[in-house]
This record gives sequence, C-alpha cells and structure tokens, in this order.
Amino acid sequence: MTKPNPVAGSLRGSVWAAIAVVIVGLNLRPAIVAVAPVFDVLRVRLELNSFLAGALVTLPVLCFGVLGPMAPALARRIGFEKSLALVLLAIIGGCGLRLIPTSFGLFSGTLLLGAGIAIGNILLPGLIKRDFAHKLGIMSGLFSACLSAGATLAAGVTLPIANAAGWEWNEALAFWGIFAVFGLACWLPFVLAGDVRGKATHTSRIRLGSDRIAWLVTAFFGLQSLNFYSTTAWLPTILIDGGHDPVFAGLMLSLVNLVSIPPALAIPMFLDRLKSQAGFAIAISVVYFAAFGGMLFYPQPVVLWMVLLGIAQGAGLGVGLTLIVLRTKNSEQATVLSGMAQSWGYLFAAAGPLALGALRDATGSWQVPLTVLFVALVPMLITGYLGGKPGFVRPTVASLGTGTSAGVSSGDVRESELEDV
Repeated sequence: MTKPNPVAGSLRGSVWAAIAVVIVGLNLRPAIVAVAPVFDVLRVRLELNSFLAGALVTLPVLCFGVLGPMAPALARRIGFEKSLALVLLAIIGGCGLRLIPTSFGLFSGTLLLGAGIAIGNILLPGLIKRDFAHKLGIMSGLFSACLSAGATLAAGVTLPIANAAGWEWNEALAFWGIFAVFGLACWLPFVLAGDVRGKATHTSRIRLGSDRIAWLVTAFFGLQSLNFYSTTAWLPTILIDGGHDPVFAGLMLSLVNLVSIPPALAIPMFLDRLKSQAGFAIAISVVYFAAFGGMLFYPQPVVLWMVLLGIAQGAGLGVGLTLIVLRTKNSEQATVLSGMAQSWGYLFAAAGPLALGALRDATGSWQVPLTVLFVALVPMLITGYLGGKPGFVRPTVASLGTGTSAGVSSGDVRESELEDV
C-alpha cells in the first residue's frame, strides 16, 4: 500500500465534501425525470409505438437493477472518487447523445446515463458511511432529499425552460448535462487528491446473500420503490380517468414530489438518534394506508391524499436509504448492502408500472391496480418493522479470485480484511 494522501484526508468529511455529495446527488434524477414533461412530444416526433414508449420509461429503472451490482467492484478497483467522476461523465455523455433527434440518440443516451446513475445510486451511501460516520443522519437525509428535489426540479422546470428558450425536445433533455458538468467540476478536487489511503490491493470481498437483515432491508427498499415508480408512471392518468383536468393531474404529481422533500430530509436525522427505527416504518405504512385508502374509497379531497402520499414516499425513501448505512459497520458493507438493496429493489420496482398498466387494461378501471398497491403495503410494513430493529448485517467473506467463501461474520474478521474502499 502506498502512503496515505494528506490532501485527500483533509477533504474527507469536510463542508466542501458535504456540498460536493449534495451536488452529485442532485444529478441522479433530473436526466431521467425530464423525459416526463416532453414525453408526448417526443413520442409523436419519433413515432414511438406503445411498446417502445413503455420501454423508454422502464429502461432507467432496469439499469438501476441490472447494472447496479457493478458498483462495489468498481469502487474496490478504482475507489469512490474516480467511480463517481465516471458516473457524472456517463450522465454528461448520455445527455449529449440525447441531442441526436432520433430514437437511437434517445435510447442510447438513456441507457448510458441510466448505467451511470445506477452506479451513483449505490456508491453514495457507501461514501457517506466512510466519510461522515458521525453525521450519518444529516448526510443520509441530504442524499434522500436530493433525489426527491432533483426529480421535482426536472418535472417543474424542464418544459418552461424549453419553451422560454425555444428548444426542441432533444435540447430540453440535453440541458441537464450542463448540470452534470457543474457537478463534475465540484467533484474534481476529490479525484485529483485521490484516495486518502493511496492504492490498496483487496484480497477479500463480502457477501450478504445469506443474511436475514440484508434481505429485510432489500425487501423494504424494493416495496417502497415499487410504490414510487408505479404512482409516478400512472398517477396523472389515474386522476384524468377519474374526471380531473390534465393540467390539474400534472400539478398533483408535482405536489407529491414537492411534499416528499421535507420528510426525505428530516426523517433520517431522527432515525440516526434512535436505537430502533421500527416505529418509523409502522408510521410510514399508516400514512400510506391513509393515502391509498382515501384514493380508493373517498377520492374527492384529492389534494389531501396527494399530500399524504408525498409525505409517505419521501419518508419511505429516507428510511430505505438510512437503513443501508445504519445496518452496516463500515463503508464496504454499506456499499455491498446498497448494491443488493437497490439492484433487487429496482428490478422489482421496474415491474410495477407494467403490471399496473396490464391490470388496468384487463379490468377497465384503476380500482384493482390501486387495491394491489394498497395490499402491497402489508409486506412493506412487516419488512420495515423487522429491518428497523437494532442489529447489523453479518456477511460472509470470499477471497477474490478463489470463488470460495468463509462462513465467518464480519465481526470475526480482522479490520484489515474489511478495509474501507
């Protein structure tokens, strides 16, 4: 191992580091959500059929699930700093490809930036665990709030900016690459400083496939993601089919995203101070039950149900991301659990919009799809309650390149063998 880098050591955990993490986090949703405001226009211009239109919406979420497992290996090989720089470069490149006003440009750009964001989603919780061990609540809250705020920002300003500038749909989508360039500029000092420990050769890696707590956190994360992506895809349509104006329906989706920001920021700060987070999982589920119960049985005060839905979604995301760092003992464990929870969780969530659309077509109404989401809250409550109880994951350790693993908990392994990435 080379000598530690004192410059990198001074940057880790600093105020500038926190600001840089926030800016990187803000880049992990706008390029994806920006498609929604211009979706009708690009669908007509590119003559996309229903299958391709659905694939465009589902592709980023599938990237999160399929490509996410690459993140821990990439971090082990080149470190968090360079890996996150590659994430921002992928977003910039993906937005650049979207400038090409063709189906190829749109889909290839979406695939590239989706791959980058998949890595970023997983690495940031591990980075927070490594550099902000004594500020986990604040930084986890900022991270989850950044995801909600980035989505809200893209949904709210993409179309107005495009209209004001006279841009076509491809230019409106490519605009968010400028935001990623700014993020890369803020992150460059960490890349240039390098890893605080210098380069290291890792001889082992950890696995969580047989750990109960890891699967509980994964299940909770997947169920809350299923709810979010299903409602994001279909909420305006549900409201329009219920007799509401399309403009009003769009405003309600914006309201849900806006309301989700404060709980996404605040809830992790409280969770970090508690020995058990099980009570919060129950409370979130109760709010969810109220929101979907109202939409099913008494839909008239729609604004109330949207506010409750936003609160529940923001809090659910905050709990899901915070459990990843609270149920692990070091950044390597946090990165692996983040990869497991988000990869499986997003794969599960990707099926939600497609399944709900199929149920709507089969039944002719939204009652059955909404009932399915309502019933899915039960396992979310159970996994959140059990995963929120005090404890840590107990991974097995596998020697890199040998294909064998030792049935040893991380607590029994020397610290040098589980050195932070």
